[in-house]
Amino acid sequence: MPPQHPTELPGDRLATLRGPRPPQPYTARKITALTANPACSRRAVLDAAGVDKAVVAQRMGYEPRFGQSPFAIARERAFEALVKWGGYAELIRLLREQLGIPVGEAAVTDLNEVGGDSSLARRAKETRNLLARLASGNDERLILDRPLLTLEVAGQTAYLEPQALTHRVGGRFYVVEIRSFPAIDGQADPTAVAQTAKQAAVSVLALHRIFEQLGLGPAQIAHQFMLICPKDFSNRPYGRLVDLRQELDALRFQLGRLRRADDLALALPPSATLDIDRAEAELDESVGALDASYTPDCLSFCEMARYCRDEATACASPTRLGGTVRNTLPGIDSTRTALAYLEGVLAPGPAEAAAIGQLRAAERLRRLRQGGAA
Repeated sequence: MPPQHPTELPGDRLATLRGPRPPQPYTARKITALTANPACSRRAVLDAAGVDKAVVAQRMGYEPRFGQSPFAIARERAFEALVKWGGYAELIRLLREQLGIPVGEAAVTDLNEVGGDSSLARRAKETRNLLARLASGNDERLILDRPLLTLEVAGQTAYLEPQALTHRVGGRFYVVEIRSFPAIDGQADPTAVAQTAKQAAVSVLALHRIFEQLGLGPAQIAHQFMLICPKDFSNRPYGRLVDLRQELDALRFQLGRLRRADDLALALPPSATLDIDRAEAELDESVGALDASYTPDCLSFCEMARYCRDEATACASPTRLGGTVRNTLPGIDSTRTALAYLEGVLAPGPAEAAAIGQLRAAERLRRLRQGGAA
């Protein structure tokens, strides 16, 4: 569908949709969720416009049912402060243990602000300057605390903030992620580790893009990241290197599949709004105008999932039953239509005949298993 108002600049359009509130920043968590379902135009536009999806869902009567508790957030902050104490002494110790090379004391540069300026642009510029200096080959021991990296996602610039980035240890830069989930006998929760690895991969990919732009060799960037979490039932930091090559390959592929969010936004009617302070009916109409790609997996990572689930249920979309059903019914946008084909109410066309044939075969197999006649 061509844009209905192509004269409007994409950035202006996204800002107009969002309204007067400041934009919510892209985070590594948001990018991993977006790439988990790259066909979802709804999430792409909401994230690119910087709209608070949790508030949007609440305004329309759908309270998100996931997220960290205040206790977990406080615990993670306290553990992060412990790791950073003494100029990242614990991180330096863990680097020695994991890499098997002498890692001396290092200076720490706090990039939460630069000369009193905490703007994203200033922090990102200073991070790039420091990376260029550290990658020049000098043996400079400097840990970047809260560096700000940039990455283009669906036509928008995302600002990413890993907990830390090491200097060239053994000729490699390492992204550091600090989490409060424990490692019991050296084993942390696999799901939590996998999620952290996906987020770390976003930061590592951003580093690759920055190094390319600066004309630096990306071979200096480690394909592993340092995960630091509490050991057993204590607060003593435990660390291990986690390989990211599989996550990086998947991330590059998924980012390449994303459509530009500004193109999707320009296709909306001029009256559309995603301003959370506008009337619920206006908000509902505008969100509904954005194509969603709901699957049951969305319930674990997207604030809009319950809204999209009810929408998919109302129109009997096969996607609400999962990817297997969706892939079994290519070209059939409703389970009601599929049933009409099976019951002979409608005649399937050439494009639907193969899928209906599979459904009939599955029905015969079900009857045989129940002891009935084929």
